[in-house]
Amino acid sequence: MSVAPIRIELQPSFCGEVERTLISNDDFRVSTFRFKSGVAAVRLHNATGEWVVLPWQGQQIWSARIHGRDLGMRSTVKEPVPTREFLPTYGAFFLHCGALAMGVPGPEDKHPQHGELPNAPFQDAQVLLGTDEQGPYLSLGGTYRHTVAFVADYEARAAIRLRPGSPVFDLALEVTNLRQAPMPWMYLAHANFRPVEGGRLVYSAPCTPEHVRLRRGLPAHVAAAPGYRELLEQLARDPSVHNVFSAQTPYNPEVCLYLDYRADAAGWAHSLQVLPDGRADYIAHRPEQLEKAIRWISNNGDEAALGLILPATAEPEGFAAEKAKGNLKEIAPGATRRVDLRLGALLAAPAAEMERAIAAILAD
Repeated sequence: MSVAPIRIELQPSFCGEVERTLISNDDFRVSTFRFKSGVAAVRLHNATGEWVVLPWQGQQIWSARIHGRDLGMRSTVKEPVPTREFLPTYGAFFLHCGALAMGVPGPEDKHPQHGELPNAPFQDAQVLLGTDEQGPYLSLGGTYRHTVAFVADYEARAAIRLRPGSPVFDLALEVTNLRQAPMPWMYLAHANFRPVEGGRLVYSAPCTPEHVRLRRGLPAHVAAAPGYRELLEQLARDPSVHNVFSAQTPYNPEVCLYLDYRADAAGWAHSLQVLPDGRADYIAHRPEQLEKAIRWISNNGDEAALGLILPATAEPEGFAAEKAKGNLKEIAPGATRRVDLRLGALLAAPAAEMERAIAAILAD
């Protein structure tokens, strides 16, 4: 049974140098603070962990700590910076990328890296505390209106939703085209887990060269380390090489793979990084919404990131290249596109259960 939620309209002024509790009950706690950089943040708590969200900067999930472990990437950027640029503040656990363009801009492109959404200045933000058909929930969401005369006018609505005692949370994004002409639709869900030595990748895509394909090209801003070219040749022949993480493997600057996922009967595709102790990082997406799936791994001594899966509408080569491939989608006038994701961390028993579920998907 759904119950009208308690709704709190957030304001940046709520976020001061001293962290303060905004709302608390037996299941959840919400507190507000401001990083030394000046970026306003909200910390969400349940019994399993805490999530730091940037309500007015892309609705980024800056960090996630679940079952006492930090899930997010290692980065030289230790706290968010108030900027619209991508790399100077690149250290978040999760970012929305798009929506008019995404990926690394090519020679013909004018869009910023991964589009306007990652650090978009959301105009409003809310906390909701309520009950729906699945039980109690805590949600943080917000709205961003992107308007450029003669070019684009859309509204993006993002939200993260927690459940009592659950280490898995829901993410959603809706984008509505407010112009009288179709708008380009490019989106990528950039989830940056931290790779763990000996971590096994388990996922509902067949691990063959036909279904796990290597991206050969490198972005212009990166240079290859010794042994990197040989690693690419090995992965092209046998992509299973990357299924167990080792810090000795030269993922420097990065390795990018394109995967063909299969979904379960409910429409969800699943991915795990299973740790040596049996626990796992987890992400699920819906291929009917995001038909492309990118895996991105980087470990260069300073940054370490596992894009366990980056579900997307297109590959990340930039607007012009993806349009030429036929990967560019549209949103009709007045229409809305929605993205749903599940992310989090699993203890050993549910991780083993999910691994069996993935095996069943691949066996069908």
